[in-house]
Amino acid sequence: MADVNRGNRPLSPHLQVYRLPLAAITSIMTRITGHALVAGIVLIVWWLVAAVTSPGAFAWADWVLRSWLGFLVLTGSMWALWYHLLAGIRHLFYDAGYGMTIEASHKSSQALIAGSVGLAVLTLIVFFAF
Repeated sequence: MADVNRGNRPLSPHLQVYRLPLAAITSIMTRITGHALVAGIVLIVWWLVAAVTSPGAFAWADWVLRSWLGFLVLTGSMWALWYHLLAGIRHLFYDAGYGMTIEASHKSSQALIAGSVGLAVLTLIVFFAF
C-alpha cells in the first residue's frame, strides 16, 4: 500500500472552508422557524388553558406572557411566522419554476430576510400604536 498521509488533510466539503450560499441558509432557517413556532404556540395555548382553568392560573400565565421573557418569545415567534409565511410563498414560486437561477434565488433570499424583518417591525409598531 502507498504511504499516504491522510491525517493532515481536511474532509471535503469542510465547513471551515466551504461557505453555504444564502439560499441554503434561508432554507435551513425555514425549517428552524417552523419548529420554533411551536414555542409561541405552546405559550399561547398555556395562556388560553389557564384562562379557563382558574383566576390564579390565569394571573400566573398572564404574568409570564407579559414578562420580558414572554415578550421575547412572542416577538421571536411573530418574526418566525412572517419568515415562514414568506418562505412558503417563495417555495410556491419555486414549485412553479420561477426564481430557480442562482441570481434569482439570492435576491429572493435577501427579500425574504428583509421582508420578514420589515413585517415584524411593522407588526410591533401597529401593536404598540393602538
